[in-house]
Amino acid sequence: MSDVTYIDAIHAALSDAMEQDPRVFLYGQDIGKFGGAFKATKGLQEKYPERVLDAPISEDAMAGVAIGAAIEGARPVLEMQFADFSSVAFNQIVNQAATHYFRTGVPVPLTVRLPSGGTPGSGPFHSQSMEAIYAHYPGLVVVTPATVADAYSMLIDSIEMEDPVIYCEHKFLYRWLKSNDFKGDGLPIGKARVTRAGKHATVVTYSAMVHEAVRAAEMLQAEGGWEIEVVDLRSVKPMDTDTIIASVARTGRLLAVGEAFPWGGVTAEVVSRVCSDGFHLLDAPPVRLNARDTPIPYHPKLWAAHRPTPESIAESLRKLLNY
Repeated sequence: MSDVTYIDAIHAALSDAMEQDPRVFLYGQDIGKFGGAFKATKGLQEKYPERVLDAPISEDAMAGVAIGAAIEGARPVLEMQFADFSSVAFNQIVNQAATHYFRTGVPVPLTVRLPSGGTPGSGPFHSQSMEAIYAHYPGLVVVTPATVADAYSMLIDSIEMEDPVIYCEHKFLYRWLKSNDFKGDGLPIGKARVTRAGKHATVVTYSAMVHEAVRAAEMLQAEGGWEIEVVDLRSVKPMDTDTIIASVARTGRLLAVGEAFPWGGVTAEVVSRVCSDGFHLLDAPPVRLNARDTPIPYHPKLWAAHRPTPESIAESLRKLLNY
């Protein structure tokens, strides 16, 4: 197997999950013959004609149907065309799916796929990162795979979970990120990964920003021999605080990076946990770097300047290292 892309991994996970478990079905807008907006389900309706179902253009109704099916014992995988549009189904997800087990003792094994993050020219309605919003609510699991192997294994694990899972797949990685196969290290949901070892500073990040952080680390390695550790959260709810603290204990410095808007969110949670549980380990104040606090621009150059880049991550690290 060669040149397996991130979206290939998602497609394979959906196919394998349906082959292994007849309770699994896919539901979403134009996911049947058309294969979905990004072709993640292309060809699956031919293999499973009764379990790949086109939905009406109503995210609220889609989520309600999927939640009801999950309560009755099915394992629906709901595709939102874009993460941004899941806000239309917000009530169903956070007030029904997230709370149902707590209220009734009946689980809701639902997986909601959110094509997340920005791409050039997508603009403010097709580029948002919604993971922190859903992570705020107890009862939901929120995963953010950054590798081809995780895109596959974490989707399989999400579908098998008894809890509702928000699976945030990054659109920019769909066809850009490639690997030789789907094989990974088998880490469970809730366990972070040290993607790059280092000793001078820690970058904690997730999703597409993992790759930008690694590029920044490579720049600083070549520039001054700095060894930057990069931690990939993999899931933001639950968050692996132990791995974060262990990394900060090795480096003494923390930069939390995310593509989402700066107010609150995942990077704020990372900094808060380190300050609460590992303040004595810090040699410098922890730093956050997020997208700008504006709606996401259409123009590719403006979009590129809106989100963190290897250059802006490296600049934040330089200031942190020289503190």
